[in-house]
Formats: sequence, structure tokens, C-alpha cells
Amino acid sequence: MNRRTRLCGLLTLLPILLSVPGCEEKVKPSVLASVDSRTIPQQESWNSDIVVSDSGRVRALIHAGYIRMYETSRQTFMSEGVRVRFFNPSGELTSVLTSDEGTVDEGTNNLEARKNVYVVSRDSVKLWSEVLYWDNKRQLIHTPDFVRIVSPKERLQGRGFESDQSLRNYRIFRVTGEARTQ
Repeated sequence: MNRRTRLCGLLTLLPILLSVPGCEEKVKPSVLASVDSRTIPQQESWNSDIVVSDSGRVRALIHAGYIRMYETSRQTFMSEGVRVRFFNPSGELTSVLTSDEGTVDEGTNNLEARKNVYVVSRDSVKLWSEVLYWDNKRQLIHTPDFVRIVSPKERLQGRGFESDQSLRNYRIFRVTGEARTQ
């Protein structure tokens, strides 16, 4: 058999060999029946920032060690340390909030901070609570829970609180504490 005959025979067999199905089975990945896609985050990130803005002006910068976003609930859950820097309409830093964890509602950009919440204003007013809410539209922080405030002039505590985010104009409901007069 010459070389040309072998080549023609091989070319004739090639389409037949390519059309024969392979011996291996295709493997389908298994999906655990116990895993519900609605309960796992659609997005995750580590050591990331969220910018909350209105009409091109930054209202708050949020940093968290771990962020999870769930499409079905339209909420962003943050943990492993949350730090929020609040800004006034002029872009000046007014206060900084830290907490262990928090949640941002994606529809309103409202924030709920939980566990070891601490806020300090640029005027050295300090606030402690276990839960604190930030209303983005009204630029107001509030909680129905226990709070403690220390400023250069007073030490107050009570249950229920609301304030502007700079901690300049605040109200404590059911208050106890002491104030210094100069």
C-alpha cells in the first residue's frame, strides 16, 4: 500500500471516527437539595465601601469587613466591623459611627447599626447604644433602645433617642444623668 492510498483511507475513516460518540459519560454537577438559592447572597465582598449619595453629594461612606447582598430582600448585610462616616450638605465630616454589624435597605438607603454602636461627632460628643438607625432622607439618627451620651458639658443616658447626624441637636426620652453648668 502506497502512501497516497493510506492517506485516502485515513481521510475516509476520520469523519466516521468523529461521529462516534465518546465512551465517557457527561457528568452533571450535583446541587444540594438543602440549598435554597434565595437564602444565599447574590454578591459578597470583603473590606469594601458603600457610598450613599443624593444628587451627587456624598451623605455617608460605609466600610465593612464583610458585605452580603440579597436580591430577594433588597438589603445589604454588613459584618466584621462597620464604620460609617457622615457628611453634611457642604461635604464636611460631621460624625463617625462604628458597630459590629449593620444592614442597609437598598430602596431607602436607611441604615441599621447593631452591637457595640459608638458614634463620635467632630464636636467630641460621644454616643453608645446597642442599636441605632439612620434615616437617610431626614438625615436623622434614632433608637428606641438605651443610649448613653457624654459631651464636654454633660453625661446623659436614657431609653429612646433622636438627633441630627452631627449630634448637635439631640433628644433623649426617659432621661437620667447629670449636666454641668459653667
